[in-house]
Amino acid sequence: MAMGPHPSTVESINTNAKMKLAITALLAGSAAAFAPAQTGRVTTDLAVSELELGAVEPLGVFDPLGWMDSEPEAFERRRAVERKHGRIAMAAVVGTIVHNNHIVFDGYLSPSNNLKFSDVPTGIDGLFTVPTAGLAQIIAFVGFVELAWLPASQYDGDYGVGYFGGDILDPEEKARKLNVELNNGRAAMMGIMGNMVVEKLTGQTMYEQYASNHFNPFADGDGFF
Repeated sequence: MAMGPHPSTVESINTNAKMKLAITALLAGSAAAFAPAQTGRVTTDLAVSELELGAVEPLGVFDPLGWMDSEPEAFERRRAVERKHGRIAMAAVVGTIVHNNHIVFDGYLSPSNNLKFSDVPTGIDGLFTVPTAGLAQIIAFVGFVELAWLPASQYDGDYGVGYFGGDILDPEEKARKLNVELNNGRAAMMGIMGNMVVEKLTGQTMYEQYASNHFNPFADGDGFF
C-alpha cells in the first residue's frame, strides 16, 4: 500500500515555500532604495513637502515632544536620520530572512580561520563568529559609504539612484513613493528590533519560531501560544 508523505515533511515544505515568498516580497518592496544608478543624477526639484511625508492616519504629524515647534531647524536632520535608518533596517530585515533560510554564499568567509559562510549561525549569534578583521572591514566599508558615496550630510536622501534607476516626473507619484519608503522603513526598524529582542527571549531564530508556530515570546515555544 502506497504511503503519503509524512506530515512533518509536508509542514517543512509549506514553511519553506512561505519563507521564500516572504523573501521575494521584501526584496521587491525595498529594492527601490538600493537600485544601482543607470542614468545621471535624478532631479530633486519636484515639489514634495517633507512635512507632509510620513504624516499618515490615524496619527498624522506625530510630534509628541513638540520638537517641530521648539527646534524647527533640527527637523531636516532628524528626517534624514529617520530615512537612512529606515533604509538600513529594510536591508537588515531582508538579510535576516534570507540568512534564516540558509541562503548563503559558497566558499569561505575566512580561509585562514577555516570558516565557511555556511558555518555562520543564523540570527544575532552569527555576528560573533565573524573574525575581528572581518568586522573591521565591514566598519571601514560602512564608514566609506557614509562619508563618500551616501554622505550623511546630504539630508534630502536623494543620491542619484532614482527609482530603479529612473526619474519620477509626477510630483504626486513621487510623494506617494517617498511616503511608502518612509513608512516601510519605520515598520522595518520596529521589525528588526523586535526580531532581535524576541530571538534573545526565546532562544529561537525567526525561521525556528515560524517553523514551530511559536509566536508568543513569553511561552515555552511549544505551539502557537
